[in-house]
Amino acid sequence: MPKVVCPWGLITDFVTDAFVGYGVPREEAEICTDVLLESDKRGIESHGCNRFKPVYLDRIKAGIQSATTNFEIIKETETTAVIDGHNGMGQVIGKRAMQMAIDKAKKYGMGMVTVRNSCHYGIAGYYTSMATENGCIGMTGTNARPSVAPTFGTEGVFGTNPFTLGVPTDEKFDFNFDCATSITQNGKIEYYARIKEDVHPGTIINIDGTPVEGDAGVALKKIREGSAALCTVGGIGEELGGYKGYGFALFVEFLSSVLQDGAYGKDLDGKDENGNIRPYHLGHFFIAIDTNHFLGEDICRKKAGDIIRGVRASRKSPDATRIFTAGEKEYEIWKQRENSGVPINESVQSEINAVRDELGLDYTFPWEEGYSGYKNDRPVKSHIER
Repeated sequence: MPKVVCPWGLITDFVTDAFVGYGVPREEAEICTDVLLESDKRGIESHGCNRFKPVYLDRIKAGIQSATTNFEIIKETETTAVIDGHNGMGQVIGKRAMQMAIDKAKKYGMGMVTVRNSCHYGIAGYYTSMATENGCIGMTGTNARPSVAPTFGTEGVFGTNPFTLGVPTDEKFDFNFDCATSITQNGKIEYYARIKEDVHPGTIINIDGTPVEGDAGVALKKIREGSAALCTVGGIGEELGGYKGYGFALFVEFLSSVLQDGAYGKDLDGKDENGNIRPYHLGHFFIAIDTNHFLGEDICRKKAGDIIRGVRASRKSPDATRIFTAGEKEYEIWKQRENSGVPINESVQSEINAVRDELGLDYTFPWEEGYSGYKNDRPVKSHIER
C-alpha cells in the first residue's frame, strides 16, 4: 500500500489535539504523543500512528481506558514504589513511573517502580532511553493480553511481554535492546494485515500444533478468538531454544504482577466473565541503576562504547556488510526521517481523516487535495539520539 510522508510538526500537533479532543489533558496528551511518535521515529511503525486510533482512541471511546490518569502511589520507600494507574493513559503512567525510578536511583543508587491497572504504554524503549539519557542503566517490561503459548503448548496464556534494556554509551546513540519475548508481536501482525503481508513462517502456532501460514488478517483473527497463539523467542518446541523465550516471558509476567498484586495471564484479555469488554489492567515495572553510584557515568559510557565497537568490528558473515548493536538501526532510521516526517499508509490515512472530521479539527494532510505545507512545522527531537 502506498505511503505518504507527513511532516513531524503536523502529525505531532494533530495527534496531540486529537488526544485532547478525546478528553486527555493537554500536558498529558503531549506525553502520549511523544511516546507514540517516538516509535515512528525509530522505524517501529507497528506501535506508532498505526495504533493511534484502534488502541488508544477507540478504547477511550469504549470506556475501557480513562482519558484522565489517576497516578496513585500505593506504597513507597527510598528505592521502590508501587503505583496503581486506575486504567489511565499508559504513556503518562509509564513516564512518571520511570522518572520516579530514575530520581530514586540518582539519590540512592538504584530505583524500582512497579505498576498495576495500567494500559498499553507504547514502545518500552522510550522508558529505557529516559534512563540512559540520565546516565542510568534502565530496564522495563510489561505484561499484555494473553496471545503467546508456552513451550509445548498451543494456547495463548501470557502476553508478548517485552523485556527491554538500556545502557549509556559514548556513541551518538545508547545501547537500547527493545523486543518482545515472543518471536513477533500482535502489533506486527496488525501491521502486516494493514499492508497485506503474510505472516512469517514459524511465528504462530494453531491450537492443533501446526504452524500458521498465509494471510496476516486471518492469523490475527485466529489469535483473537483463541484458535492460534504466537510463539516465544526460539520458536516451536525446544530445538531452537523456545524454552528460553518462555522463561524470559514468565519472568516479565512475574515482575509485572507479583510485586504490585496485579492481574496476569488470562485476566488480561480485556473481557469479563460474560464476554463484555473491560479495561485490560496491565502491569509494568521500571528499574534504574545510576552509574555514578559505581565508578562513574563517563567510565560506563566509554567501556560500553568499547564493548559494542569491538562487537561490530568482529568477523562478519560472507554475505553481510555490517554487524549492528541494539539501537543502531533505530538511530539511522531517525536520521533518515529527521527532516521529512513519518510515512503513513492508506489505512492509517483514512483513520486520521476520520478522527479529524469527528472532532472538527482544522487540518489538511499531504495525502489530500489542497495541502500546501504546514506553517507550524519545526524541528522535532528523538529520544534515541544523545
